[in-house]
Formats: sequence, C-alpha cells, structure tokens
Amino acid sequence: MFKNMINWETGKWINQPLSVRQEGNHLKVVPEKGRDFWKKTLYGFEFEDGAALLADWQTDNAVEVSFLLTSFTELYDQAGILLYQGPEQWIKAGIEINDGVPQLSAVVTDGYSDWSLTAVPEWKGEEVTIRASIMKDAVIIRARTENHGWRTIRVARFPYNSGNQAGPFTCSPTRDGLEVTFTRWVFTEADQDLHVNPLM
Repeated sequence: MFKNMINWETGKWINQPLSVRQEGNHLKVVPEKGRDFWKKTLYGFEFEDGAALLADWQTDNAVEVSFLLTSFTELYDQAGILLYQGPEQWIKAGIEINDGVPQLSAVVTDGYSDWSLTAVPEWKGEEVTIRASIMKDAVIIRARTENHGWRTIRVARFPYNSGNQAGPFTCSPTRDGLEVTFTRWVFTEADQDLHVNPLM
C-alpha cells in the first residue's frame, strides 16, 4: 500500500503558531489564543488566522493527519486536518471540544461556513487520525483512533482539480496554553468506495 510520510519541515505555515517544536517524530504545536478559521455564518465574524501547516495535495491521493487527544479541555480547543483551496473555499475537520466533551467536527466553507458535530467522549486520551479522500467532485472525510475503527463523518463538495493544499491545523479560540502533539502526516492511496473502509 502506498504511503508517503511527510516530514514536518516539508510544510509551510499559512499562519505561524505561538510555538512549535519537534520531539522525535512528533510535532508539538501551541496555537495563539483567539485565532481560528470561520467565515460569516451565524456569528458574522471572519477568521482565517489559525495555525495550519500545509503542503501541496495531489487529490488522486488521500491525506491523513494524526494527533493525541490528551490536552483538549476547554471550549473550542481543536486540531485536525485543513483542506485549503483559498480564503473562500476550505474545510477543517478534526476534534473540537464543545459542551465539555470531544466532538468530531467538520467546518465546510464556500463563502460561508457550516459546522457539524458528533460527540466522541470515548476517544479521550487516544491517538486520532483524520483522513480526507477525493471522489469525483466530493471529499470523503473519515476518522478513527487506535481502538476505534474508521467512521465516515462528512461527504462534502470539493471539486477543485488543482491548487489544493492540505495538512495539520490547530486553534485555541478561548484560552492560552493548549499544546497539541501531532504524530503523523501522510499521503496515501485514495478511497475506492464510499462504503468500504480504507486499510488501517
């Protein structure tokens, strides 16, 4: 099975975090309080200043980002994967704290953002992997942990054939001190079927 492990140094930050350091194969990132990705819907504000480490994404491959769900405690603490076409078209998907519990979260933006959530309190303390794979004009977003198998969390329109970037992101809109440990960033074989899980 094709897997291209991405070195952290390969990516470029579109917004620099407060601090970043590499420990072995892991990348520890502290986002700056008050920064996020969101566009207009409900709140009226627009943010595109969250920390995201991106590389060019050839969309005939899937992309996966893994991180430890060990430090998330406060409202809107979040990390995962950002799929980026430009300031009007992007998707962030990962784990976000809401109502006091970890939630699988996806924000799909095309001029305006929408937001979907599914509570996963049983994932607390585990290593989470978020995966995105293009099929026709859509992206299939899936998530798993080392103890819980793949689940599909979103199918969203993402019809862009070129100029795409993808990689890990983290935001901490409400507090100082969040540190996220990213463990893995890979490009791998794309999904072949919506109803067939990729290999672990």
